[in-house]
Amino acid sequence: QVQLAESGGGLVQAGGSLRLSCAASGRTFSAYATGWFRQAPGKEREFVAAISWSGGSLEYADSVKGRFTISRDNAKNTIYLQMNSLKPEDTAVYYCTAVPGESSVYGRQSVDDYLWWGQGTQVTVSS
Repeated sequence: QVQLAESGGGLVQAGGSLRLSCAASGRTFSAYATGWFRQAPGKEREFVAAISWSGGSLEYADSVKGRFTISRDNAKNTIYLQMNSLKPEDTAVYYCTAVPGESSVYGRQSVDDYLWWGQGTQVTVSS
Protein backbone atom coordinates (compact mmCIF):
# COMPACT_ATOMS: atom_id res chain seq x y z
CA GLN A 1 0.00 0.00 0.00
CA VAL A 2 1.27 3.46 -0.95
CA GLN A 3 -0.32 6.65 0.32
CA LEU A 4 -0.20 9.73 -1.90
CA ALA A 5 -0.59 13.38 -0.92
CA GLU A 6 -0.74 16.17 -3.49
CA SER A 7 0.20 19.80 -2.94
CA GLY A 8 0.96 22.91 -4.96
CA GLY A 9 -2.43 23.69 -6.43
CA GLY A 10 -3.86 27.18 -6.49
CA LEU A 11 -5.15 30.07 -8.57
CA VAL A 12 -3.07 31.32 -11.49
CA GLN A 13 -3.67 33.53 -14.50
CA ALA A 14 -3.68 32.13 -17.99
CA GLY A 15 -0.15 31.81 -19.30
CA GLY A 16 1.24 31.26 -15.82
CA SER A 17 2.90 28.26 -14.24
CA LEU A 18 2.41 25.96 -11.27
CA ARG A 19 4.32 22.97 -9.95
CA LEU A 20 2.37 20.19 -8.29
CA SER A 21 4.04 17.76 -5.91
CA CYS A 22 2.94 14.32 -4.79
CA ALA A 23 4.53 12.84 -1.67
CA ALA A 24 4.40 9.06 -1.42
CA SER A 25 4.56 7.16 1.85
CA GLY A 26 4.08 3.60 2.98
CA ARG A 27 5.39 0.79 0.78
CA THR A 28 7.77 3.07 -1.12
CA PHE A 29 10.66 0.60 -1.01
CA SER A 30 8.98 -1.26 -3.85
CA ALA A 31 9.00 0.04 -7.41
CA TYR A 32 5.89 1.80 -8.67
CA ALA A 33 4.90 3.82 -11.69
CA THR A 34 3.10 7.10 -11.09
CA GLY A 35 0.83 9.43 -12.95
CA TRP A 36 -1.37 12.49 -12.84
CA PHE A 37 -5.03 12.69 -13.77
CA ARG A 38 -7.44 15.60 -13.57
CA GLN A 39 -11.17 16.04 -13.24
CA ALA A 40 -13.13 19.16 -14.10
CA PRO A 41 -16.67 19.72 -12.77
CA GLY A 42 -19.18 17.57 -14.60
CA LYS A 43 -16.49 15.69 -16.52
CA GLU A 44 -14.83 12.33 -16.20
CA ARG A 45 -11.37 11.96 -14.74
CA GLU A 46 -8.84 12.23 -17.54
CA PHE A 47 -5.22 11.25 -17.95
CA VAL A 48 -2.55 13.95 -17.87
CA ALA A 49 0.89 12.33 -17.59
CA ALA A 50 2.72 9.26 -16.30
CA ILE A 51 6.27 8.22 -15.51
CA SER A 52 7.83 4.84 -14.90
CA TRP A 53 9.81 3.91 -11.81
CA SER A 54 13.15 4.56 -13.54
CA GLY A 55 11.93 7.73 -15.19
CA GLY A 56 12.88 6.33 -18.57
CA SER A 57 9.31 5.94 -19.81
CA LEU A 58 7.03 8.98 -20.06
CA GLU A 59 3.49 9.38 -21.36
CA TYR A 60 1.52 12.60 -21.88
CA ALA A 61 -1.98 13.48 -22.96
CA ASP A 62 -2.02 15.33 -26.26
CA SER A 63 -3.66 18.32 -24.58
CA VAL A 64 -0.64 18.95 -22.34
CA LYS A 65 2.31 17.91 -24.51
CA GLY A 66 4.91 20.64 -24.70
CA ARG A 67 3.43 22.48 -21.70
CA PHE A 68 3.54 19.99 -18.80
CA THR A 69 6.50 17.96 -17.55
CA ILE A 70 6.31 15.02 -15.17
CA SER A 71 9.32 14.00 -13.10
CA ARG A 72 10.15 12.08 -9.96
CA ASP A 73 12.76 11.93 -7.23
CA ASN A 74 12.76 8.41 -5.83
CA ALA A 75 15.16 9.37 -3.03
CA LYS A 76 12.51 11.79 -1.78
CA ASN A 77 9.52 9.62 -2.75
CA THR A 78 8.10 12.61 -4.57
CA ILE A 79 6.55 13.06 -7.99
CA TYR A 80 6.23 16.44 -9.69
CA LEU A 81 4.11 17.97 -12.42
CA GLN A 82 5.49 21.22 -13.82
CA MET A 83 2.69 23.04 -15.63
CA ASN A 84 3.57 25.94 -17.92
CA SER A 85 1.50 28.09 -20.30
CA LEU A 86 -1.61 27.25 -18.34
CA LYS A 87 -5.01 27.69 -19.96
CA PRO A 88 -8.47 28.11 -18.42
CA GLU A 89 -9.34 24.64 -19.71
CA ASP A 90 -6.62 23.22 -17.44
CA THR A 91 -8.82 24.10 -14.47
CA ALA A 92 -9.57 20.90 -12.54
CA VAL A 93 -8.79 18.87 -9.47
CA TYR A 94 -5.47 17.13 -10.11
CA TYR A 95 -4.92 13.65 -8.71
CA CYS A 96 -1.70 11.76 -8.20
CA THR A 97 -1.83 8.01 -8.78
CA ALA A 98 0.49 5.03 -8.66
CA VAL A 99 0.67 1.33 -9.49
CA PRO A 100 3.26 -1.30 -8.46
CA GLY A 101 5.90 -2.34 -10.96
CA GLU A 102 8.87 -1.26 -13.04
CA SER A 103 7.36 -1.56 -16.49
CA SER A 104 6.84 1.11 -19.13
CA VAL A 105 3.91 3.51 -18.86
CA TYR A 106 3.40 3.57 -22.62
CA GLY A 107 -0.32 3.57 -23.36
CA ARG A 108 -1.32 3.51 -19.69
CA GLN A 109 -3.86 6.31 -19.81
CA SER A 110 -6.87 4.68 -18.15
CA VAL A 111 -7.88 5.08 -14.51
CA ASP A 112 -8.04 1.28 -14.46
CA ASP A 113 -4.28 1.13 -15.08
CA TYR A 114 -3.56 2.55 -11.62
CA LEU A 115 -4.14 1.33 -8.10
CA TRP A 116 -3.50 4.03 -5.50
CA TRP A 117 -4.89 7.57 -5.55
CA GLY A 118 -4.36 10.80 -3.65
CA GLN A 119 -7.11 13.15 -2.50
CA GLY A 120 -6.44 15.75 -5.19
CA THR A 121 -5.43 19.40 -5.35
CA GLN A 122 -7.41 22.16 -7.02
CA VAL A 123 -5.90 24.09 -9.93
CA THR A 124 -7.80 27.11 -11.18
CA VAL A 125 -6.66 29.10 -14.21
CA SER A 126 -8.32 32.45 -14.72
CA SER A 127 -8.66 34.07 -18.15
